[in-house]
Amino acid sequence: MKLSTSGASSAQHVDADRIADFVMLTQRSCILNLSNELNKGNVSFPQFFLLTYLSSEDYLTMSDIAKKMGHSTAAATGLVDRLEKLGYVERVHAAEDRRKIMVRITSKGVDLVNRMRKEIAADLAGILSELDEDQAEAVEHTKRAIRARAIA
Repeated sequence: MKLSTSGASSAQHVDADRIADFVMLTQRSCILNLSNELNKGNVSFPQFFLLTYLSSEDYLTMSDIAKKMGHSTAAATGLVDRLEKLGYVERVHAAEDRRKIMVRITSKGVDLVNRMRKEIAADLAGILSELDEDQAEAVEHTKRAIRARAIA
């Protein structure tokens, strides 16, 4: 059985393909820049992603970290151990239960995340400045749709 596609569905598919190409291009560009910078500080991508999570929270527990990262608690502990040795995070005990360990980002970690965010923003600004009006509108429309989906 052959499915028929409407003109709108076909146009959406073309837009989705164009946006996928844009995302892949920007991701590759940003990852390459991130890679060079993170290598200077001996920080892996998973460690950096953990730092970005921590930068938007007061603290995370080890089980929170494992869940967000899709790792076991043991793997999350290893990530935190390495970041702690580098001075990017610290462990603190919960006031209500000293057995509960909470992880929070240090000012050094915040500085790294902020610096990388600025690098990514500058890289994206360069890419966006080369888009024509239709491409820019497609990116804006997609951004709104993604934001609405994330809120829902």
